[in-house]
Amino acid sequence: MKVLIEADGGSRGNPGPAGYGAVVFDAGHDAVLAERKESIGRATNNVAEYRGLIAGLAAATELGATEVAVSMDSKLVIEQMSGRWRVKHADLIPLQRQAAELAAGFDQVSYTWIPRARNSHADRLANEAMDAAAGIATAEAEKPVAPAKPAAAPPTAPGWTGATGTPTRLLLLRHGQTELSVARRYSGRGNPELTDEGRRQADAAARYLAARGGVAAVLTSPLDRAYETATVAAKALGVDVRVDDDLIETDFGAWEGLTFAEAAQRDPDIHRRWLRDTSVEPPGGESFDAVAERVRRARNRIIAEYGAATVLVVSHVTPIKTVLRLALDAGEGILYRLHLDLASLSIAEFYGDGGSSVRLVNQTDYL
Repeated sequence: MKVLIEADGGSRGNPGPAGYGAVVFDAGHDAVLAERKESIGRATNNVAEYRGLIAGLAAATELGATEVAVSMDSKLVIEQMSGRWRVKHADLIPLQRQAAELAAGFDQVSYTWIPRARNSHADRLANEAMDAAAGIATAEAEKPVAPAKPAAAPPTAPGWTGATGTPTRLLLLRHGQTELSVARRYSGRGNPELTDEGRRQADAAARYLAARGGVAAVLTSPLDRAYETATVAAKALGVDVRVDDDLIETDFGAWEGLTFAEAAQRDPDIHRRWLRDTSVEPPGGESFDAVAERVRRARNRIIAEYGAATVLVVSHVTPIKTVLRLALDAGEGILYRLHLDLASLSIAEFYGDGGSSVRLVNQTDYL
């Protein structure tokens, strides 16, 4: 699939209150597929412009694009990304590298300079973000973004569902590796710390999420392996971490620390039924139905508190699978069929009218 990206960024003061905007169109430039805008505090024009490009490339990645044509009115960004100009400023080197890493994921990428007058859509988004950075509340900034044509669907709505408005987007990040995960042992309420590899995974995920940007809040399970993963991401994103106890992993009771085979040998009948029936509890533990009840409660709180925003949720296999199940409105069997790797990213969206969608499952290419 080919998409067109238009991106812009600006700073009122250079450096000063800064923000970026990015919009992804279909190949015919007829319909808006995605929009991004964010205030980034105090920064220079060039930093903001690179952040806009990164946001546009990340949005195209989410959409599954294979060919990308980038248009910007920043001569510097276009020439540097095309390889014709060297990147000399220290603040721009890591941003150029992040953009290049995202661009490497496409089969084909082109960069074209356009005059500002032809970049009005991204320019408007960037100015709304700069307004917010400067503390200026504009009525337009509070409205759901309209599509390029009246007949087109809202840019963030899932196809064929009829959902409207801007959703609460949950970025669902599983924690990094622990010693129990290396040994493939049940790891529920036990509290193993991340291994060195787990910390590397957390760092890689944090860098990727920082390149995406646009995260309003970071929520995490209280367990150390999730909290440490969340803290690394929050630092990279420049936001605080909040603990939500309902995001904790399943209580595996007497099976905690056992392998699959050991648990099956210890309680063969219960283990067999537990693999088919989400109402069955491990001895002294918690059923998947009980997990679903508290995860639904957490999901509802997040939607009520954050509204049309993107929230990073750092948790464990069962809670993340449960959020995906809620978004898909799927039966209990999906819990046994989804696979989530360590430090993997999934994305679920929930709309104000009750609609929902799953944008991504088990992304690990940044590791």
